[in-house]
Amino acid sequence: MSQIELQPRKHAADGTTADSSTVGSMANGAPNGSVAGKETISGASRAQRIQARLQFAALCWCLFLGGWNDGTTGPLLPRIQKFYGVGFAVVSLLFVFSCVGFVAGALINVPLTDKLGFGKILVIGSLCQVIGYTLQAPALPFPVFVISYFLNGIGIALQDAQANGYVAAFKDSPEAKMAFLHAAYGAGALCSPLAATQFAQMRHWSFHYLISLGIAISNSIVLTTVFQFKTQDECLEQIGQAATEQGTSLEGKFKQILSHKTVHLLAFFILLYVGVEVTIGGWIVTFIINVRGGGPSSGYISAGFFGGLMAGRVLLLWVNQKIGERRALFLYAILAIGLELVVWLVPSLIGGAVAVSLVGVLLGPMYPIAINQTARVLPRWILTGSIGWIAGFGQAGSAVLPFLTGIISSKFGIASLQPLLITMMGLLIVVWAFVPKGPRRAE
Repeated sequence: MSQIELQPRKHAADGTTADSSTVGSMANGAPNGSVAGKETISGASRAQRIQARLQFAALCWCLFLGGWNDGTTGPLLPRIQKFYGVGFAVVSLLFVFSCVGFVAGALINVPLTDKLGFGKILVIGSLCQVIGYTLQAPALPFPVFVISYFLNGIGIALQDAQANGYVAAFKDSPEAKMAFLHAAYGAGALCSPLAATQFAQMRHWSFHYLISLGIAISNSIVLTTVFQFKTQDECLEQIGQAATEQGTSLEGKFKQILSHKTVHLLAFFILLYVGVEVTIGGWIVTFIINVRGGGPSSGYISAGFFGGLMAGRVLLLWVNQKIGERRALFLYAILAIGLELVVWLVPSLIGGAVAVSLVGVLLGPMYPIAINQTARVLPRWILTGSIGWIAGFGQAGSAVLPFLTGIISSKFGIASLQPLLITMMGLLIVVWAFVPKGPRRAE
């Protein structure tokens, strides 16, 4: 998502156009393991392959922190309500301000990236989280606590947009890398409730955010060390991959991104998906305690959900390849709705916990599948900018739907959680049906 330079385009033998790097590959018989018109890093040097692994590991750590953040709120939510003396509607302001932060991050992502570059934006996003957790750890007055969620929202939106755009630009196994990238998110969301559930029962419950602060500081250090404030093109060159996108002006890029119907469909799909995911992780603990009579250890059910999320993104890769990612997503959504019906209608604490974990397994592959589909159907020259907008705007779902849940629960009770989730999952299927099937048009 760096400043993209215009590249001269030459006519290939068949009359189509190709950029200069592609023509060079044709002329040289596609050396270094490349095929005509497509660069890979298979012929990269050992140092470049090591650098590629370091870059990917740094982005996985970045997504781990995003998952850790999203997995924290659920187990702590009942304690936050009790500590500040607020109800469902007021505590949902945490999600509202997260939403504002996510949308703000998505809006400023493209212009800031073109002005400052990929590496700098990653670090800026990570520092926003450092500030946010610094405000959360001492359990400051509720208005300040709410503002910290706004800062976290900006930070996560910036990092999520950059990480997804960068991995989508990979020429070597982008689908698998995208799955593992978001498995790292699931790992963070799995680990966080294990710690948050313990802190929720302690006097100094907010000290959980000191762990978050430590991870955030390490994230800033790692991103600074690995990417060194460089642009995306410079980072790709470090791993032996030439930038192939055709540049446009910032105004033209914005116009193309925001005028593309598919971008808005995918952004809305991601918003719904992230909203469902975070709503389950954030409110399922309250549901289990209030409706199923669960005890203080109910926070581990949230960990089970996110553990399933992490596992599904890796273990179901073979299913995605076997039947195709588009069909697989329809299958996962239908099965997830069936399991949510079990959680809603079967009054079993253990059965509900198992069903919630399996829902996590089925929801897990959906996000990377959607990002992979984005890379297939959108023009290359607006791909990274579009993914940045889709991922950043989609993160607003982690605030919108949980907030809506809080408002509805304040009127009808937390038992309304399950029908709301089933409705949103059904809407996911409808939106996905309108996402284009075919590959990106010729560039």
